[in-house]
Amino acid sequence: MKEFPIWRKPQHYMDAENPSDHVHWVELFFDLVHVVTIFLLGNFLSHHLDLQGFLIFTGLFIAFFYAWADSSVYNSLYISTDIPHRVIMAAQIVTVMFFAASVNSVTGNGWVYFALAFAANRALTALLYWRARSHDSDRTGLAYEQGRNFFILAVVFAIAAFLPRPLAYWVFGAGVVAIQLQYMLPRIGTLRFERFVPRLGHISERFALIMLILLGEGFFKMVVTLSDKGIYKPGAGALFNMAIGGLSLFALAWVYFDGVGNARPKSRDLGTLLAYWFGHIVLMWSTVLVGVALAGEIYVGLLDPYPYDYGIIGITGLTVFLASVWLLQRLVEGRDITKRHSHGGVRVFGIAVTLILLLVLAHVPAILGNTLFGIALFSQILWPLSTALRERRAGR
Repeated sequence: MKEFPIWRKPQHYMDAENPSDHVHWVELFFDLVHVVTIFLLGNFLSHHLDLQGFLIFTGLFIAFFYAWADSSVYNSLYISTDIPHRVIMAAQIVTVMFFAASVNSVTGNGWVYFALAFAANRALTALLYWRARSHDSDRTGLAYEQGRNFFILAVVFAIAAFLPRPLAYWVFGAGVVAIQLQYMLPRIGTLRFERFVPRLGHISERFALIMLILLGEGFFKMVVTLSDKGIYKPGAGALFNMAIGGLSLFALAWVYFDGVGNARPKSRDLGTLLAYWFGHIVLMWSTVLVGVALAGEIYVGLLDPYPYDYGIIGITGLTVFLASVWLLQRLVEGRDITKRHSHGGVRVFGIAVTLILLLVLAHVPAILGNTLFGIALFSQILWPLSTALRERRAGR
């Protein structure tokens, strides 16, 4: 008799019968909570468009990524749907709410709340692994070490909440670095375990879902910006720019999903898996940058110069986005046609146009800047399409 999901204890997927790669509804809910996180993080960058603000945004983004990704890794390794698991995931969602709400004041009075919420999130991740330890066939191995490591990290982040600044920031940053190192360090990192083999289909689906959320945030930010300003105020030029911004976000999704989205890494080789992992971190970071930059469309008409600070953020984001997709599509399986049509030359062309835009941005009207941005982005769709049409007509 098949066990009812709410009684099903944590079980490594290798020990389960016919495990599915599909994402459970609890994980989907957890992903959706990050909508507000990314929106507030984008707002922080919009209000701190200088080097210091950019660096703080990047540090916060990496911390948020691990708050999401470590849970995703656990759920890829262990199938867990019982009541205690759901309660722990619900508590993790609450921690995300608190450190998201503290973003705007993270450099001031919000720091303690942010660091403590992040510490609680790490402790709950540890608890997930600790529960799996008692049901794992390797009871003194993977789940035990992951649980121990995350409990130690939770203590480090909690201590950072009360240290004087800037020491608190350095300790917190070291803790974030340690999150990755506890996986990777030779001989002691948990990647050494044979059972540390995430379901690649599950991981690729989680990455695809969070990318949709990040892209959706760009739409959300533009609409909220226009709504706050008043749709009747900006003029036809700004409204036209907003429409182009919306099409640009759709184009980013097109490029990602044709090239990489939902595709598994082609190998379980450690180098391939790490490149796939880090490539997605950079890709997601660049996606948020583009979404923030497109909100600048609301502030200009066709002939005004594009806001330079927003423009630099957007150019950086698109350049890194194209480079990341280029890397990742070489690491995944099952995209042979895409690789043939959206080859390196297509990506290099887009990157080259963004670099030209970087040189002229401050000296041209927004309509020309948007045109160059559009050429860099939409060429990633139109060039492969034209190649595919030529092949189709030639009967290949």
